[in-house]
Amino acid sequence: MPDSPVTLKDVALLAGVHPATASRALNLETRLLVSEETANRVLAAAAELEYHPNAVARSLRTRRSNTVGVLIPDLNNPLFPPMVRGLADRLENHGYVALIGNTDGDDGRGRRVFEQMRARHVDGYVLATARLRDALLDDAAHSGVPVVLMNRIAADDSFPSVSVDNEAGIRLLVDHLVALGHRDIACIAGPQDVSTGLARYRAFRSAMADAGLAVPDSRVAFARSFSIEEGHRCAREILAADSGCTAVAAGNDMLAVGCYQALDEARLSCPADISVVGFNDMPFIDMLRPPLTTIAFSHYQVGAHAADLLLDRLNGHASQPKVIYVLPTLVIRGSTGRSS
Repeated sequence: MPDSPVTLKDVALLAGVHPATASRALNLETRLLVSEETANRVLAAAAELEYHPNAVARSLRTRRSNTVGVLIPDLNNPLFPPMVRGLADRLENHGYVALIGNTDGDDGRGRRVFEQMRARHVDGYVLATARLRDALLDDAAHSGVPVVLMNRIAADDSFPSVSVDNEAGIRLLVDHLVALGHRDIACIAGPQDVSTGLARYRAFRSAMADAGLAVPDSRVAFARSFSIEEGHRCAREILAADSGCTAVAAGNDMLAVGCYQALDEARLSCPADISVVGFNDMPFIDMLRPPLTTIAFSHYQVGAHAADLLLDRLNGHASQPKVIYVLPTLVIRGSTGRSS
């Protein structure tokens, strides 16, 4: 016969406290309710007995699972792992575990993952997948579960959200290209049903107008996703339609990498023939040849801020949805040069 599992009563007996006190000492959210000496005694007893709390039983008592559902559009995109790390680290400090779901940009899959997590009674969601007019947001609003958007903004700011300041970042890029003498600047825009894609495209048009520069339709291509493949397709489309551009502003670094491929195929040199800029400063993007000029911001902090917003909701401290914008910086590398 195997030994009986260690119970909370066993820990309390060894520590010389009431089981309720032992429970409070073992729970990060209630540990401050007992003295430090008592908490240390209970923790030592739990370690000696190799006691592991029954998470299922606790969730039935507290109506909380201490888990958070996180939906990511593409885990192959190097942008998201640092965000998830910042989110998970902050949640762990407060006794929560992040459950990660990868949707591959598929709305149907995103809905299924959302419902599967809901069936597991997650305490809240962090969505990095939401589109501007996404039925999933309607489901989330009526689910009764706190929801925070990460790297996304709701069209009406109806959800707590964290994003880089897209408008400020694009203006830095356009001003940089204009300062180098570029006047014929093309744009590979991200998906227009995603807040980042729409905001960056609108900011590009605004910055170009402020510089007194035209944006012909032939110099704009719209990507269906933030992917290398779409960057390649869009760059080929622009090169085929307009041979006069001297620079390309890509909606993110993945699209810029695809642009590099198209330039190689066309036997064009970057930046001698065409300068290229990206957005996000993904890990390892400085290892491209030439290294990519792009917009940097703290991906880790985006995730940490998203966790803070959700924790505020879970603890009942937040009332109106709060939107946080992380400040961007321009990183100048070898992919941009003076217009010839």
